[in-house]
Amino acid sequence: MARTEIPKEPVVEALGDVWASTRGLLAGLDEEQWSNQSALPGWDVSDLVAHVIGTESMLSGMDVPPSETDVNELAHVHNPIGAFNEMWIRHLDGTPPAEMLRRFETLTAERLVALEAMDDAAWNAESFTPAGKDTYGRFMRIRVFDCWLHEQDIRDAVDRPGGYDGPAVEQTLDEMSSALGYVVGKLAGAPAGSRVTYVLTGPGGRDVHVEVGARAAVVDELSAPATVTLTMTVGTFVRLSGGRIDAADAMEHLTIDGDGALGRRLVEHGAYTI
Repeated sequence: MARTEIPKEPVVEALGDVWASTRGLLAGLDEEQWSNQSALPGWDVSDLVAHVIGTESMLSGMDVPPSETDVNELAHVHNPIGAFNEMWIRHLDGTPPAEMLRRFETLTAERLVALEAMDDAAWNAESFTPAGKDTYGRFMRIRVFDCWLHEQDIRDAVDRPGGYDGPAVEQTLDEMSSALGYVVGKLAGAPAGSRVTYVLTGPGGRDVHVEVGARAAVVDELSAPATVTLTMTVGTFVRLSGGRIDAADAMEHLTIDGDGALGRRLVEHGAYTI
């Protein structure tokens, strides 16, 4: 198993950052906005918060609540993780917004205390993650990504853009960048010798380079000029990668320089999250 050992302090700081930002966002919503539909099929704002509460509850050792509904039969449930998420959403369905916010605040505060107290051995221990077995620290970086992306889902649903500054977006892009070798080599099928640069603009922006040899890998620098360069905002990148927008929508908000055919394949196969 490849082990991804990640320093604890920046990840815990990022979780505190995204939870505080989400808490402030939710505190400013009226009850009607909690029912606004999100970009995720079947989920409104309250469901997004229930999902975060459910995952952090599981990580705190709470049992998954039973559901009277066979969640596997729901059209938007495609895998066991989706079924797990839906059981918590069903359990919390109908909870008033004020109580949802209270539970979110209490649970995330408790989780921060537990994470800050965790020693390095536990942080770097083998763990289940949504990306397969890795370290617990990698799982927590994925939690930053998941929580930050869902904060963006809420912001989109209530038309309150923001959240692009601070440690959470940095850790999110670290996690998402690590998947681009898979996107370029496996999903888009870039041939050996391809060199790809993603130029992510705006707050939190960065350049990410992928080179395809025996396999595609993220590299600090390309060995030669890029075969294709995709330029887009951080917001477009995360929404494409997370399946919140489709390729046609994304193409209206990005530019492709170089190999156009490969660039289009990268956009068409850009969504990789489960």
